[in-house]
Amino acid sequence: MARFEETADRKFRRIFICKKCKAKIRTDISRVLQRKVKCRNCQCKDFRPVRTKK
Repeated sequence: MARFEETADRKFRRIFICKKCKAKIRTDISRVLQRKVKCRNCQCKDFRPVRTKK
């Protein structure tokens, strides 16, 4: 299967996963690092980036 730059950006760029409830949030990495973003479901401020498959 071919890998395209556009699809990789759409699927993995600027998407973060809540560590507590596993909800997906689309935001900038600077806001995540400054802890300005809260999860919509559980109000947690701990996020991780989406893991990519190789």
